[in-house]
Amino acid sequence: MNNGFTSVNLSDEDLELINRFTKSPIDKDSVFTFSVVLCDNEVDRDYERFDEASLRVLAEMFVGKTGIFDHSMKSGDQVARVYATEVLSDSTKRTSLDEAYTFIKAKCYMPKTDGNSDLIKEIEAGIKKEVSISCSVRNVICSICGTDTRHKYCEHQKGKTYGGKICHNVLKSPDDAYEWSFVAVPAQRGAGVTKAYRNDKKEVRELENIIKSLKTADTQISLSSEEALKLSNYIAELERKSHDGQLYRESLKSEAIKFASIALPDMKSGVIANACDIISTEDLVELKSAFEKQAAAKMPVKPQFSHTETKSKNNNNEFKI
Repeated sequence: MNNGFTSVNLSDEDLELINRFTKSPIDKDSVFTFSVVLCDNEVDRDYERFDEASLRVLAEMFVGKTGIFDHSMKSGDQVARVYATEVLSDSTKRTSLDEAYTFIKAKCYMPKTDGNSDLIKEIEAGIKKEVSISCSVRNVICSICGTDTRHKYCEHQKGKTYGGKICHNVLKSPDDAYEWSFVAVPAQRGAGVTKAYRNDKKEVRELENIIKSLKTADTQISLSSEEALKLSNYIAELERKSHDGQLYRESLKSEAIKFASIALPDMKSGVIANACDIISTEDLVELKSAFEKQAAAKMPVKPQFSHTETKSKNNNNEFKI
């Protein structure tokens, strides 16, 4: 199966479907058609996947959606449109979860114009092949614990292994499909998919996506009041943990200096303090432990009040004859 574009033999039925989206009827000679795999049920490079139910909903939503370049919102970048979709399964191909490979196949069209001629040649030559989609989903489910990570915190991290299983998110309950784009490197290996989440009062992006947006944004981005509150709470939690970590490190440093002064009395305390400032917390734990053992060997700790046996001075001499 070709995961990119394939040619479509245009039938009368196809032409009728295409003409639903045109202002004026067009004939077979003036339109170029092709098919493309939009998305599938395989775990992608972002450790996310659609389940089969979501693929079937998305298939219907993508009918009539436009094809653009690199998810550009410019109307001038619109080059094609989906006129029909279907969900197919390949029983000879298994996913990494040992499920039958299932995907959305879309039939697309574009007018044969001078402006599109180079693009048509690139599609036919297999140069323009990879695509991604933009959509919104209501639920993002952790594959390990079943938590909806869009609405509740989950401690599991995508890409890590738990009990022999790779953690990933299952994208469920799609509520809109926006567009599909020609891209160089899609997230999904088989077809390509970039997930985009709605930013309005009804949908709140998960924290992970908010942070990702902040890291990659080269322009101003806006957050809803709920998203801003979620981010604020997250920052407050990080600040609390940072404060606790600093107190813990200072305690380790103080203990290390104390034990070092006993273990190495000839070394200046400032030297140890400087060393403690530049090493990692993990190394500081090891340093403190080593000095503690050396100090204990030089000055064994003894209890202030120890039990000692005392011999009785009463020899009962008054009863001896």
